[in-house]
Amino acid sequence: MTSTPPAHLYAAVRTPFGRFGGALARSRPDDLAARVLREALARTGLEGAEVDEVVLGNANGAGEDNRNVARMAALLAGLPVSVPGTSVNRLCGSSLDAAMIGSRSIETGDADIVLTGGVESMTRAPWVLPKPERAYPAGNTELVSTTLGWRLVNPQMPAEWTVSLGEANEQLRDLHDVSRDRQDAFALRSHRLAHQAWESGFYDDLVVPAEGLARDEGIRPDATVESLGALKPSFRPDGTITAGNASPLSDGASAVLLGSAAAADRIGHDPLARIAGRGTHAVEPHRFGYAPVEAAEKALARAGIGWSDVGAVELNEAFAVQSLVCVDTWLARGLTDPEVVNTRGGAIALGHPLGASGGRVLGTLAAAMRADRHRWGLAAICIGVGQGLAVVLENEDAG
Repeated sequence: MTSTPPAHLYAAVRTPFGRFGGALARSRPDDLAARVLREALARTGLEGAEVDEVVLGNANGAGEDNRNVARMAALLAGLPVSVPGTSVNRLCGSSLDAAMIGSRSIETGDADIVLTGGVESMTRAPWVLPKPERAYPAGNTELVSTTLGWRLVNPQMPAEWTVSLGEANEQLRDLHDVSRDRQDAFALRSHRLAHQAWESGFYDDLVVPAEGLARDEGIRPDATVESLGALKPSFRPDGTITAGNASPLSDGASAVLLGSAAAADRIGHDPLARIAGRGTHAVEPHRFGYAPVEAAEKALARAGIGWSDVGAVELNEAFAVQSLVCVDTWLARGLTDPEVVNTRGGAIALGHPLGASGGRVLGTLAAAMRADRHRWGLAAICIGVGQGLAVVLENEDAG
């Protein structure tokens, strides 16, 4: 029997994540994606023709993403026209899914080198107008924003499934009794650690400037418990979720270069980590914030390890409340220390451009594992409409 060849992570790079309407607002998503694809190749010894496939995540696709942003970005990046590209839409998990798809292609022998990642310009997401059911309608029609959340909802969907993302997480808070104070403290930690990571130089090699922006635009080093506590609830008059303890609307792109072990000579250096396990899971749509819990369990099982082996976790912080619920559950199942989660800050501070965030957490995880000499790490992300993804990495140099 032939053993499955492992897939490895060789390089990761992203743009800074810009605020909604901020420094990256003038950049089209296909241009942002092309920027990181070019940079990922420039950091290796590869020629574009050596890439077997480009797989990019994108949660929108309705505007300048141009439906297949992977192919568009590959062409704009100057890759040969012979390099194919495919786009993945698993909403917030799109670029982590792209890496999972790329790693499977390598493991099956269908590809040797795959450029993965993702992009989102939430600023430039268009309004859409549904086509009329008959010609020359007499009434008015409402434009619908494609920036975030449900749109053009099918009336057959149960109403409890289609609540807003914020209301869904207020319901999660009710179920798990997570206080406003805990959420604000978690958000403050995210800003503090993100700022420290930038100041220490951790992100210097992971981020390529774009449009004159050199650092993530949403970090608030001056945030305090008092300033976060003064913010009004965003979704319920008596709620706990605010603009301060949830991730912001963001723009940005990420790229992750994957390859086989045999590709190391062409890439020019040894891999940073091995893709050791993958997990997907689905729950009721309005319980999406909890979905990473079981996705992580599946990824750990497939890697053949347990929570006690894990030295680093990158969990995308869509909302502080859902992050806390996931971490609390993992602690009950054997995670040794909550402080191993998001040691360089998370999406509440860094930003959450939907299609790019999975590549961001995977690249940050690989870098943190090497910096801190951890052998095993886990990247996880929650996804609207009730899904979660997780990937286990192994740092084979850690012993």
